[in-house]
Amino acid sequence: MLVLFFLAATVLFGLAYVFYGRFLEKRFDVSDERPTPSHTDYDGIDRVPARRAVLLGHHFSSIAGAGPIVGPIIAATAFGLAPAFLWILLGAILIGGVHDFTALIASIRHRARSIAEVAKEHLSPLSYKLLLLFIWLALVYVLTVFTDLTATTFVQDGGVATSSILFMVLAVGFGWTTNRMRWSLLKASLVFVPLVFLAVEAGQLLPLSASRIPCLIGNNPAKTWDIALLVYCFIAAVTPVWILLQPRDYLSSFLLYGSLLGGLLGIVFGGFTLAAPLFIGWTAPGLGPLFPILFITIACGACSGFHAIVASGTSSKQLNRESDSRPIGYGAMLIEGLVAIIALATVAMLPRDNPLWAKAPLQIYGAGMGKFLAIFGIPEKTGGSFGLLALSTFILTTLDTATRLGRYIFEEFFGLKDTRSRYAATLATLALPALFVLITLRDPQGNPMPAWKAIWPVFGATNQLLAGLTLLVVTVWLRQTGKRTGFVMAPMIFMVGMTLWSLMLLILQYKLSLIGIIAIILLALSLWVSVEAVRVLLGRGRKASHASGEVQ
Repeated sequence: MLVLFFLAATVLFGLAYVFYGRFLEKRFDVSDERPTPSHTDYDGIDRVPARRAVLLGHHFSSIAGAGPIVGPIIAATAFGLAPAFLWILLGAILIGGVHDFTALIASIRHRARSIAEVAKEHLSPLSYKLLLLFIWLALVYVLTVFTDLTATTFVQDGGVATSSILFMVLAVGFGWTTNRMRWSLLKASLVFVPLVFLAVEAGQLLPLSASRIPCLIGNNPAKTWDIALLVYCFIAAVTPVWILLQPRDYLSSFLLYGSLLGGLLGIVFGGFTLAAPLFIGWTAPGLGPLFPILFITIACGACSGFHAIVASGTSSKQLNRESDSRPIGYGAMLIEGLVAIIALATVAMLPRDNPLWAKAPLQIYGAGMGKFLAIFGIPEKTGGSFGLLALSTFILTTLDTATRLGRYIFEEFFGLKDTRSRYAATLATLALPALFVLITLRDPQGNPMPAWKAIWPVFGATNQLLAGLTLLVVTVWLRQTGKRTGFVMAPMIFMVGMTLWSLMLLILQYKLSLIGIIAIILLALSLWVSVEAVRVLLGRGRKASHASGEVQ
């Protein structure tokens, strides 16, 4: 049964890529005769054309952080396998994939500008500022959640911390050999990819245990890792993309492909049975009702507004040709859907009375990957560490990509053009995440809780609402250029409706606490942008028909 569960998803994703992906290409008249911004606006720092495989590695690694693993596991243990499975499947194909693809196309048709700048051209200057602020806040929550999750993982498994550091060194070496020593991509891959996998074992031999980490704040080594990760984010976000971002993302994609392959083979040949309940209930204690909470709990893996920031922030600036948009935009979302399905499978083989059922999502995922990889004769502990390393690598990729994107947004908002402004903009972007991870956050009852867990509900709601607002901007753009909008408008209405509903529930639950106030601000910003868009759609606001925005 578990085999059918996984293979059905794989086949449906494959069919969707071929047929629905082709439909999307036709809707936007994708053509390689139209030069992309990486060529027309090449600058050697951010706008640099990348090979399809390299850019897929960057884009996929950037969007596939902890979200497609943590979210599905939380949802499955709260509501059951069936609701989580159906949302991942339908969401990735009909909503998330459409969102990612259209965001990428909209950006490259507007000189690789952000979704906020597209809104400025087709809605109003006010909506541009509001959307910039909304996106920047979303990135702050991404950085907070993923920094704290990574620090927690490093404390729990020192081998993963060691392997992650080794991986960064290898990424710089890969970037140097391919860009300065002019090694071919194949030659460099044959040397560095095996070294990446050897780093997994090296980490287990030389783990950076918590006892060896100095406690800079209190008696908590996780806080030390938080600080170290934020320093890393600063360095990674201000250096040229060829030094670290492109090579690291390319190499990390092999870890993810390896974990995907290991999970697939483990599910197919491991003989595991479907033991978890398909449905638990319509309401989960501590979370709330299935509608709308399911759709903000599983964000990445089904639909994620963060993907639009990546697509219109870094990927559009590196897209070599328009035909690469289907594998990068639509294909990467479907692969992330598979990651979410594998995460779901780690829960699916657990009966509800298993002690792991009550553990943290990362522990469930690591244990599951250990069992899947055990069919190759790999010890379960090593297999679990490999799974956690792959996860931490993707989170690190998301962290520095999110920091770079936050820098872009900050510079846009204040009109900063000086090359030195990237340092100040990066520091400003990291200031709030630093505050959130270093202070003690509390739940509605006043109990202390980890930063990632406290921020997760707001992160999920913000993420999904950003997806809805992105689809709203794309709908306005398409309408103004005389194109059909139904395939974008329907997902937009669903996502905006579910997330506004969830924000109102968060406000009622948290009231005027920090989380509640954040939810109120997000609700106000999103309603304001929505009103601006409706005014334009009804013909009462700004209309634009700039050549750069035409769907040619």
